[in-house]
Amino acid sequence: MKLFEHEAKDIFRSFKMPTPAGGVANTPAEAKKVASEIGKPVVVKAQVLSGKRGKAGGIKFADTPDEAAKYAQEILEMRINDLPVEAILIEEKLDIEQEIYAGITIDRNERKYVVIGSSAGGMSIEELAEESPEKIVKKHIDPLMGFQPYEAQQMAIDMGFSGKQIIKLAGFFRSLWNIVQEYDVELTEINPLILTTDGEFLAADARLNIDDNALYRHRELIDELDRKAAEQNERERMASQEGMAYVELEGNIACICNGAGLTMATLDAVALHGGDASTFLDLGGGADAERVERGIEIALMYDKVEAILVNIMAGITRCDEVAKGIVAAREERGIKVPLVIRMVGTNEDEGQKILNEAGIPFLQTMEEAAAKVVELAKEEN
Repeated sequence: MKLFEHEAKDIFRSFKMPTPAGGVANTPAEAKKVASEIGKPVVVKAQVLSGKRGKAGGIKFADTPDEAAKYAQEILEMRINDLPVEAILIEEKLDIEQEIYAGITIDRNERKYVVIGSSAGGMSIEELAEESPEKIVKKHIDPLMGFQPYEAQQMAIDMGFSGKQIIKLAGFFRSLWNIVQEYDVELTEINPLILTTDGEFLAADARLNIDDNALYRHRELIDELDRKAAEQNERERMASQEGMAYVELEGNIACICNGAGLTMATLDAVALHGGDASTFLDLGGGADAERVERGIEIALMYDKVEAILVNIMAGITRCDEVAKGIVAAREERGIKVPLVIRMVGTNEDEGQKILNEAGIPFLQTMEEAAAKVVELAKEEN
C-alpha cells in the first residue's frame, strides 16, 4: 500500500524526523489559508501516488498566498500519470545548501534490506545509478543484528559529511530503519533530504510503501487513512473490479494470458524477440468469453498498445470460450491493432475452428506467437 507524501510525513514526524512546516489543502481557498499561516514563500505540491510530479508540472513555488491559491487551482485540475490530483500539500520553501537521497528497500537477490544514500539527491535514484553509480552508498542490513548506529554513521561519512552532520544524517537513516520495522515497509525514501543553509536536515519529500501482505497487522493505520483506490487509474480500477491482475508497462505490446506465471513467461518471450510489453493482464482461471472480451477492451484503452498477444494454456479455461471472446471483441470493439493468438488445451480444436471461421489466424507455440507480435508491432511504427 502506497501512502501519500503528507501521510508518510505524518509518520516521519511521529519518529521525530524534521519536515518543513505546512499543511494539506483540497481547494485554492484552503491553500491560501495554509500559505498565509506559514507566512513565507511556499511550495505547492500535488498529492498523487506517482513519481515525477515535478516534471509533470505538479510542483510549483509561490511567493504569496494569492499565488499559492492560483497554483493550487491549476494543479487540482491536473492528471499526473493518468491519476487525478485531489489534494495538495503546501509547505515552506527551504533555503537549500544541498539535496541528499536517503532510502531503504528490499534487495531480493541478497534477501536483505538495503540502506541507500547519496550526496547527489533530487534526481531519480535509478537515473543516478546509471549516470553516477560512484555517488551511491549502500549498506545491507544483517537480519539478526539490524541496522547499527555505527553503520549509519559510516554511511554519512562515506557520503562526504563530517562533524555534527554525521550524527544528524545518521539519525535520519536510523529513523527510517525504525519505520521499516514498525510498519513492515517495502520501500521508503526521502528525495530530497535537504541540508539547509543553517545546517539542519529536513525531509522535503517522503515516500512510504507498506507490504500488502502485512496490512492485517496495521488495521488502525488503514482505518485512519480510509484508503481508496487513489493509486489506480481507470483501467486499473476496471481490471481490479473484474478480478484481473493488470499492470501497465512502458512498451507497446499488450500480453493477455491466464495465470501469472504464463503472463510473466510471455513478457519474457516478447523481450527475447526484441519487443517491449505494455501490459501484463492475467485473466485468471476459468475465463469465459465475456471475461476475455472485457480483458481485450481494457487492454485497448491504454494508448501505448500497438499490438496484442493473447496466450492461453487452457485447463479449467476453455479454448472455445476464449475464441468466442476474441471474435466478439474484434466485432464489437473494432480492434485496429495487430492481434496474435496462441492457445492450447481444453477444447483446443473447437476454439481453433471458431477462429478459423472468423478469419483470425492463430499460432501453435508461444515462441512463434511472441516473434510474430513483435514483428507486427514494429511494422506499426
